[in-house]
Amino acid sequence: MLRSLFNREPSRSERSGRTVLSGPRIPRHSSGWAAMLKHMKEQEGLRVLDVGPTSPSNINFLTALGHSCYMADVVHEALTGDWATAPEEEGGAPGFDVRRFIDQTLDFGGRRFDVVLLWTTLDYIPQPLVQPLIDHLYAAMPTGGRVLAIFHTKTTGPNTAYCRYHLTESDTIEMQESEPHPVLQVYTNRMIEKLFARFGNYRFFLAKDNIYEVIITR
Repeated sequence: MLRSLFNREPSRSERSGRTVLSGPRIPRHSSGWAAMLKHMKEQEGLRVLDVGPTSPSNINFLTALGHSCYMADVVHEALTGDWATAPEEEGGAPGFDVRRFIDQTLDFGGRRFDVVLLWTTLDYIPQPLVQPLIDHLYAAMPTGGRVLAIFHTKTTGPNTAYCRYHLTESDTIEMQESEPHPVLQVYTNRMIEKLFARFGNYRFFLAKDNIYEVIITR
């Protein structure tokens, strides 16, 4: 996780155990990953932020390409309940302490990332955190930095389970089911463009499995 790599004090959720990955790794064709892999092979010494539960195979893969790898288990951290605040109105939904979450779990220590593998993170985290997370990543990336994000087109049904994505040398990624988190929201192309409005370019990849991918360039 990001904080342990950065030698920060672990949170209560970290001390209680890491995210559990269960089941086999299921290969899935990924045009987005193929494009990102091509970019990463053409560059040297990139700093990569891989968002998700710790994946030793991803660390080995990225370092073998000559890049630095950092990880942040954002979905697990965001859904622990540690960041809930009192509802603004009686009987209303609890709030989310965005600033404390970012300060305590995503303190990059001044590091800037050339590549962010965001995967399906935005589909699973509480809505109040979505835009601040994107803005925080924007501030931590140089011009030309790239984000690979994956989005579901449905909240339920096949391929909506929360998964860890493992990297391969080919145009496939391996999906491995993790904690049973539901998809909290789906995004249209226009919504994605609005969320990433400060970025400079979007490249969408459509798929046939209720999932689509986007590479966003800062």
